Amino acid sequence: MKIDMTVNGRNVSGEVEGRTLLVEFLREGLGLTGTHVGCDTSQCGACVVHVDGAAVKACSIFAAECDGAQVATIEGQGNADGSLGAIQQAFQDYHGLQCGFCTPGMVMSAAALLKDNPKPSEAEVRDYLQGNLCRCTGYHNIVKAILAASGQEVAPVARVEA
Repeated sequence: MKIDMTVNGRNVSGEVEGRTLLVEFLREGLGLTGTHVGCDTSQCGACVVHVDGAAVKACSIFAAECDGAQVATIEGQGNADGSLGAIQQAFQDYHGLQCGFCTPGMVMSAAALLKDNPKPSEAEVRDYLQGNLCRCTGYHNIVKAILAASGQEVAPVARVEA
């Protein structure tokens, strides 16, 4: 079947089978490989994208369900000049990533949270991220990064001096 959608502000079309997942269409059909496939069971959150403004795990929705939708992926989160967006920059500044596998889903979840709740508390950030798994960071710096991206005061990350 033919589908049309807007992805990161660009109109795209493609032929998909009814069983094609959105994450497959984005990665294989459009070459947008920033959306990661971690578990294929919607448990890890590495594949979070926005569909019509809502955070969605792209491994849990068919591409055909997004026909006509506005889809945003991690590739669309940067600034127009190619620099990092505010949330991405905060993840870098506050060391909110290590291996980086979960980072696209974390950034997309953070963007959805901050759209709905511009000044969340630490507890609200931690609660919102329950659908995103990270095996490297322990979440502490991810939470700091999201709080910093919201414009709140955050204690700096300790730096080791040589």
